[in-house]
This record gives sequence, structure tokens and C-alpha cells, in this order.
Amino acid sequence: MKITQKVKKILDGYESDNPGTKGKLAGILMNGKLGGTGKLVILPVDQGFEHGPARSFAPNPAAYDPHYHYKLAIDAGLSAYAAPLGMLEAGADSFAGAIPTILKVNSSNSLARDKDAPSQAITGSVGDALRLGCSAIGFTIYPGSDAAFDMMGEIRELAEEAKAVGLAVVMWSYPRGGDLSKEGETAVDIAAYAAHMAALMGAHIIKVKPPKPNLELAAAKKVYEDRKIPIATLAERVSHVMQAAFDGRRIVVFSGGEAKDLDGILGEIRGLYQGGANGSIIGRNTFQRPRAEALAMLDRIIDIYKGK
Repeated sequence: MKITQKVKKILDGYESDNPGTKGKLAGILMNGKLGGTGKLVILPVDQGFEHGPARSFAPNPAAYDPHYHYKLAIDAGLSAYAAPLGMLEAGADSFAGAIPTILKVNSSNSLARDKDAPSQAITGSVGDALRLGCSAIGFTIYPGSDAAFDMMGEIRELAEEAKAVGLAVVMWSYPRGGDLSKEGETAVDIAAYAAHMAALMGAHIIKVKPPKPNLELAAAKKVYEDRKIPIATLAERVSHVMQAAFDGRRIVVFSGGEAKDLDGILGEIRGLYQGGANGSIIGRNTFQRPRAEALAMLDRIIDIYKGK
């Protein structure tokens, strides 16, 4: 597989990794319509765990079928497809080698009641990822949760195992729980902190939510104001999050979040692109739309990341 200079520069930031892991990262970065550009668009479908089947798939019933998501990601020319164990197993043979896959190895559900200490159960393994031919494992941490330290310990062990066998590590870093306010979960100081924590824990690809302009922590607010850190626009906030991820030495992709209209999605993507984001990882805003509409939307998102 030939790689572009842009991809080589990104890979150069991962100085401790073995050729297997770098090869898996290269496979993701070189795949699909954005292959070689240094930009990514990934389809994640873990919402059945998180929100339940009807809330996730009833808006587009074809999406109850795991094969639907494989086909959507492949036909759209996306960089990778991420899902829990059962979803990947349901199409592993039919779509073997067709698109890089990411096994989500921990999951939560909306029936759990922990508010101060949200956590996730381990639902997959590095062995599963190897068996299914995956490029990476994916893991969620909840910075701010009273259970965050346990989750950090879990990913530390799983990441060591994954890297040893040549897999990459993708980390969903979603602040929640503890003393965080609902607004604070997406505050720019918290988003940057979450990205930095994921980088410190050894993530290759970091997923965070698009940051809002509010500041959550009083001590951080003073620094932002004293140092006049620009956070007025989404592009400025994204640039700051990228800075927090080792000054751009780590790949950072941003979630699509709650359902939005097309103009809202594309406007947000432009802000992410202008801020230097590596890309987007968009689930519900993709698979809850009819297939033709989703494909057209993804083409427009890809064009934005191509600079068009």
C-alpha cells in the first residue's frame, strides 16, 4: 500500500508504534474517498446499545439490518466503520476486507441509572478484533465520572494488548457525571481537557464532541481570559482542541451529535474543517436518514473535507 506524504506525516507522530499498528492506521487513512488527504469520515453504529433499537433505527427501518451499515459505509467511500461485537459479527464474512473496521469493546445502555458515576461494560476483546479482521479497537471513557478511574485502568490494559498485536486504539472521550453540568459536557475547556486525557492514555484516534463557547471550570476560565485564548467561533475552538491533542500530533475526529437538519450539519462540518479537525465520526445523522439522502449528505461532507 502506497501512502501519501500527508499520511506519512501523521504516522510520524506515533513514534512508539510497531509497523503493524502503523499499517492499520495507514489503512484507515488511505481508505475511501478521503484516502491520502489526512482527513477521515467514519460511520459509528453503537447507538442500539446506547439508546435502544427503536430510538436508533425506527426513523429508517432498513437500519435494523447490520448489513445496511456495512453497505452504507462502503458505498459512501468512508474511511472506516465502527460498531459493537454483534454488529460486526453479523457482516464479517460478507464484507471481509471491504472497509477498515473498529470494534467498540465497551458499551453502556439507557437502562442503567448511574448519574454521578456513569460507566460502560466491557463487551468485546482484542481477540475478537483480531478474529474479525479489525483495524482498531474503540473504547469510551467518561472524564468527570466517579467511575472514570476504573475506565482509565481498563483502557490502559486493553490498549497495551491491542498495540502489542498491531491494532490501533480509538478513544471516545465524552465528559459526563460527577460535578459536571450538562452544559459543561461540551464546554470548550472540558472538550480540550478530554482530548488531552485521551492523548495521554495512548489513543491513536480521539473522538470528542464539537466544543461550545462556554467555560465550565473556574480555574480554567481565568487562564482562558488572562491568556486571551480565542474561542468565539467553532473553528477557533476546534483549533484549540487540536492544540490540546499534542499540538496536532494525534488524530482527532468530532462526533455528529444529536439529529440536525442538513444545513446545521454542513455548517458544523465547515467549522470543524476550518479549525483543522482530522474529520468526523457521524452515526445517527447518517443512518437515520433514507439511504439516498445519507449518501448525498456524506458526499457533501467529504467535499468539505477535501476543501471544496
